Amino acid sequence: MKYPIQLVAFLLLPFPGSLGLNFTIAGGQIFTPGFAVLDAPQPGTPLGGDTIEVALDVTANGKLNLPPYDDDSPSRINNITIFLYSYDTGRNFTITNGTATGGGASLGDIMQSEKGSTVKHVKWNWPTCLIGDGKPDSADSDRGAYNISIRQNFQLNGNNHYTVFDVPISVTNKIEFTGANPPCDSLNNPLLTPEEIDADAANTVGVLFAPGDSTVIQQPDKTEDSANGLGSGGTGAVQLRFAARWISLLAFVFVLTL
Repeated sequence: MKYPIQLVAFLLLPFPGSLGLNFTIAGGQIFTPGFAVLDAPQPGTPLGGDTIEVALDVTANGKLNLPPYDDDSPSRINNITIFLYSYDTGRNFTITNGTATGGGASLGDIMQSEKGSTVKHVKWNWPTCLIGDGKPDSADSDRGAYNISIRQNFQLNGNNHYTVFDVPISVTNKIEFTGANPPCDSLNNPLLTPEEIDADAANTVGVLFAPGDSTVIQQPDKTEDSANGLGSGGTGAVQLRFAARWISLLAFVFVLTL
């Protein structure tokens, strides 16, 4: 794959404990080994506030159809799961694994959220152990360096893939108690080693759909199934017919004025 140098930046960022240090960024978007394109946050961003927010374009910027997918579609996203983990603190929190839990502690299937929107905005309440302000002030603090880990289970042109994409952030901005903060232990999972995860092996598909990528997605043309029976192609044909009628009418008027 070749990417125009003026459009795409490759970043090598020295964030400890992150499984993915190479980032392909174009127009402020971060391209991943999969259909999802990360709009926010950017690598290295200090985060805080009431929630952590992750914005993902799940259509590769309009290239992949939104669900529901046809049963025989060779290209689709099966699910996207997101975790927040840190080798410094030993924490591995579930943001979403496809199943919502009580009180919004972990979120449901993000592909089913914001119907009709190509960008899914994941908003997750910070757990109680991350409440605070500034950098970690003790050895047992759970604040500090973390990775947002985006796991994509998808099918591309009939081939199945499961990829791991990590974005380093820091939990150092102010987080206050909101009353909706879930307890940390209820979200915590065993933390796997980098060798157990083996992101390099998982991500052999490579970064996809950045500017200049020629990957073609095989999928049914949903424009043929539009409600009016025309789809985008049909609409264009209607517009052309109207344009032709206006041209004919203008030509007729012009003749009459001669």
